[in-house]
Amino acid sequence: MPTAGSIIALLRFFLVALTSIFVLVDPVAAIPPFLIMTAGSGTADRCRMARRAAWTCVIVLSCFAAAGTMIFKLFGITLPAFKIAGGLILLLIGLDMLRARRSPTKETPTETEEAAEKEDVGIIPLGVPMLAGPGSISSVMVLMSGAPAVWYAGPILAAIAITGFASYWILSGADRVRGYLGETGIRILTRMMGLLLTAIAVQFVLNGLADIGLVRNTA
Repeated sequence: MPTAGSIIALLRFFLVALTSIFVLVDPVAAIPPFLIMTAGSGTADRCRMARRAAWTCVIVLSCFAAAGTMIFKLFGITLPAFKIAGGLILLLIGLDMLRARRSPTKETPTETEEAAEKEDVGIIPLGVPMLAGPGSISSVMVLMSGAPAVWYAGPILAAIAITGFASYWILSGADRVRGYLGETGIRILTRMMGLLLTAIAVQFVLNGLADIGLVRNTA
C-alpha cells in the first residue's frame, strides 16, 4: 500500500514532468506561426489541423518516452550524458524564449514559409517539430529513464496527454487567445516560460554532472 510520502513524491514528480513538457511544447508561442500557416483556412480546418498536431505531439512524445531506455542501450549512451546534452538543448531554447522568439531548434522561418503553402500542416511541421521538438523529446526520455520506479511512467504519460489536450485547446482557439493576450501578452508569457525552462535546463545539467560525481547532488 502506498505511503503518504510516496504519494507526495509521485505528485511532485508529476508536477515537474508536466511543467517541463508543457513549457517545452509551448503551444502559446506556436500561435503566431500557426496563424500564418493557416491564413487561408476556415475555423473548421484550423480545428482539424490543431487536433492532428496535438495527436502527433502526444504519439511522438509517448513513443520516445517508452523507447528511451532502449535507444540509450542501442547507441551506448549513458543517462548522465543525455541529461547534460538535453539540458544544453533546453538552455538554448530557454534563452531564445527569454528574448520572446521561437527557437530555430523548433523551426526556422523558411520552414514556416514553406508550411504556409501547404493545405494541411497538422502533422508536419506543426506536430513535429514545432510541438514535439528536440527539447520536449529529450525531456521525456530523460524523465522516463531517470524515473525511480516503473509506476512513475504513469505521471509522465499523463503529463504528455494533458499537454496535448492543452495544445489542441490553445491552437484551435488561436484567434481568441491571440486577441485576448495580444502580442505583448504572448511575449511576456513566453519570457516567463523561458525563465522557467532555463532553470529546468540548468538543473538537468547539474543532475548529469552529479551522476558522474563532478558536483554535489543537492536534490
